[in-house]
Amino acid sequence: MDTIDDRNLLSKADTGAANSPQVSVAPGSAPGAAHEDVVTFKRTDPPDWLLAMWKEIDDKTFGKGFDCFREDAICNLGVADWHGRESIRANLEAFIDTGFRTHHRVVDYLDGGVLKVFRGIVTMTPDDKSKPVVRPTMTHFFQMDPSDHSKVTHWYGAVGPVSFT
Repeated sequence: MDTIDDRNLLSKADTGAANSPQVSVAPGSAPGAAHEDVVTFKRTDPPDWLLAMWKEIDDKTFGKGFDCFREDAICNLGVADWHGRESIRANLEAFIDTGFRTHHRVVDYLDGGVLKVFRGIVTMTPDDKSKPVVRPTMTHFFQMDPSDHSKVTHWYGAVGPVSFT
């Protein structure tokens, strides 16, 4: 088991499942910070609930794949601040309906019990064929319901950059 701090974070991020099956992260890893809590992450295959959510987005169906969110879930995706499962669903649908298709690809999935971490790449293909296809990286943190680790209470996500133009 490795401990990730600010000095070895990047070197550990790309080691692959065979080289580093478990990673521990101590909050406040800065020198002199208190280490009150430790979360142990296990690199594993992404769960069905996460794949179902990405599929709903990629297929532009926005259906049962969003059942992974608690009714009162919160999403902070970039600058978004959406409250409630239906708000998350509606706002993502409105965003995706702005002239492009997506395909989400999993690079890494780390399960830490109440905290899940997803790292991937999304291919964004514009409906307008004169515009380029872009493939920004994504990092998402899913805070889960402590009594039901299959239900998301808070989704923090970052995607980008979409382009350098």
